[in-house]
Amino acid sequence: MGGRLRVLKDPPRRHRGRWVRARPGAAPSRRRVETEATRRNAEARGTERLSRHGVRPSAERRDFLLTGSAEAAELEALIDPLARRLATRLAARQKRASRGAVDIRRTLRAAMATGGVPVRPVYRRRHRTRPDVVLLCDMSGSVLAFSRFSMLLLRALSGRFRRVRFFGFVNTVDEITEQVRASAPGDDVRALVATTATMARHHGSSDYGTALADMIELWGDALTPRTTVLVLGDARTNGTDPNVDALREIVARSRRVLWLNPEPVGQWDSGDSVASAYSAVVDMHEVRTIEQLRTFVSRLMPV
Repeated sequence: MGGRLRVLKDPPRRHRGRWVRARPGAAPSRRRVETEATRRNAEARGTERLSRHGVRPSAERRDFLLTGSAEAAELEALIDPLARRLATRLAARQKRASRGAVDIRRTLRAAMATGGVPVRPVYRRRHRTRPDVVLLCDMSGSVLAFSRFSMLLLRALSGRFRRVRFFGFVNTVDEITEQVRASAPGDDVRALVATTATMARHHGSSDYGTALADMIELWGDALTPRTTVLVLGDARTNGTDPNVDALREIVARSRRVLWLNPEPVGQWDSGDSVASAYSAVVDMHEVRTIEQLRTFVSRLMPV
């Protein structure tokens, strides 16, 4: 009981079902071998490739479509601090956007104090109203994680816009604004809305063409000249009619339509993807990670 705890420098290891004690001094040799193997691997494959594929990416660079349940909780923890930073940026953009053209008369009047030199131009104040935002989210299994994080972020930023409405679809559209707002951190949004919203009929596969038509027919009141529509999805139609004309109609009714695609650009138009057909009508952006989502919101979201 009174003896000292002995720490083994070379602890035993398991080999072929048996515990085998390593030879004295073997641990430093193993570390040297591992270090040399890493160095040669970097020389052969390049340090950039090794850092990209051999190092676990940070949470902000983790692919939405490859996110497991444990990683999902880690990503959700980033939502609130990210929303605070983005709210500050959006406020600054709104302040700059409120400036109109230079007011020549007021600028010249102010220049009298500096000997007629217009040191500081005076701008006309422009009355701006905050835009409405509509999210049209693919809630099928393949892209659900991406839609979920995007909805959580836009919910946290809703104070920067006049109104934010959420619509989900698999092959038919239903409004899920109240369910998204009522969801708590960690809630499975799809399970939450499954009993209160109708997002699929006849089958459980994505059908963008039917969903776009339903958006116009059932929820056309949400599409106004002050509305920015964000479509969240991979543009994979499962062989159904993409109904590009319906997307054109949504563009005609709205202020702006942007498409966020969680797949790499290199996979667009592969298989049943019709990304090019839709991107010919609206601006489509690759958004696969929290980092790309942050960049999109800070640079391209309406103010």
